[in-house]
Amino acid sequence: MTAGGRAPSDRLRSLRARRLRAALGLRGRLMVVGVLGVSVGLAVGGLVLLGVLGWALQRAVDTEAFRTADAVALLAAEDALPDPLPVAGGQVRVQVVDARGRVRAASIDADRLVPMIPADRIDVGARQRLTVSGERIDLAGPVRVVAVPAGTAADPLTVLVARSLADARHSTHVVRTILLVSFPPLVAVLAAVAWRVVGATLRPVETLRRGAEEITGRDGAGRLPVPASQDEIHRLAVTLNGMLGRLESARDRQRAFVADAAHELRSPLTNMRTELEVARRLADRTDWTAVTANLLADTERLSRLVDDLLLLARLDERPPARATGPVELGALLASVAARYPSPPVRLDAPAGPLWTEGDPDELRRILANLVDNAVRHARAEVVLAAGREDGAAAYHLVTVTDDGPGIPAADRERVFGRFTRLDDARARDDGGAGLGLAIVRELVRRAGGRVELTDAHPGRDGGPGLRVRLALPALAEPEQP
Repeated sequence: MTAGGRAPSDRLRSLRARRLRAALGLRGRLMVVGVLGVSVGLAVGGLVLLGVLGWALQRAVDTEAFRTADAVALLAAEDALPDPLPVAGGQVRVQVVDARGRVRAASIDADRLVPMIPADRIDVGARQRLTVSGERIDLAGPVRVVAVPAGTAADPLTVLVARSLADARHSTHVVRTILLVSFPPLVAVLAAVAWRVVGATLRPVETLRRGAEEITGRDGAGRLPVPASQDEIHRLAVTLNGMLGRLESARDRQRAFVADAAHELRSPLTNMRTELEVARRLADRTDWTAVTANLLADTERLSRLVDDLLLLARLDERPPARATGPVELGALLASVAARYPSPPVRLDAPAGPLWTEGDPDELRRILANLVDNAVRHARAEVVLAAGREDGAAAYHLVTVTDDGPGIPAADRERVFGRFTRLDDARARDDGGAGLGLAIVRELVRRAGGRVELTDAHPGRDGGPGLRVRLALPALAEPEQP
């Protein structure tokens, strides 16, 4: 044995098996499995047939022998045994023996001195069936002997009838020979039929494979042909087309994301290069304090954009296991509001503690993005509030309301897309890249909540002011240690 626990011969057999499977292909493997299964079934069926046939023939021999023995027993009971005993056929022998094993009567071909069965094997008074050698009775092959009690209690007799099993054995041999001769051609025919049937069954799969190869060759455009049959191949084609559609959408989103990211990154870089080129041309006349301030602003904008892109990239992956814990929303809102001047930001503190569960840094990032966006567009005031959501005890409601120009209802879902900017005054973002609300939605989904945009004053579609409604899972107040 090797260190891995497997002998070299085992690894060699495994390697040969893998090579054989690869050489056969799926069609060949299915054909081999199907033909082997059918062959085993036919072999088992042939053995069962031979067994049943032999049992039936032997039962027929026993039935005929007992019928003859019962007829002779009736003659013995009437003390009318003829000599010789009448029998039909040359393959039958009949004897009538007494309790001492002496032959009282016999058929014309039967021995009149020696019983067909030794006296010690005869159970007087019981019906028996035995198989003996034909040499003892002068018959070919094995012989079936039946014993039937006859006579009277004072003079018990036993009728012995022997019938040759040669015909039965010959019939069984003929059937066995026919099965053995016909089995190989039958298996060959089954293999040919299985090859054609499996090929026809796998033809739609090959069509799907060629279609997939063509689609990948032309950069993923198009769909696979869907067979008309409502079977597994049809469901496979539908599933693959759905997967291709999702891949195409993901590829389009990726291309758009890369293009938008490149455009957003180009703007601060272009500004920085322009500032430096102008400063170099003006030389001594350059206001280096202003240039430094502009470069620092562009650098900060570029840094924020890179941070947002990295965060979205991490959110697109499978979220890792993060340590979460109870978070008090009132304290969280207060810490976020403290970062902004008042006015314009005003905190409407909740009446009591509101607990939710999540990552504190992610929840703080959600609120900071929403407040940043509101402050950027507000005219005079931004209100940050929290409370229990009406009709939904499982959630707490956080709202961020500003008195800015608002967003039309038709665009409120679209603004959650990445690099989305509207054409109105609210979209003329002084430094924003259109990623803030996209980050908010992804983080809210991770927290198990939901976010939506409504009017600051319901009933005014697209009127002044915007309210962001943030529903976060409610958590019972934790016990104090």
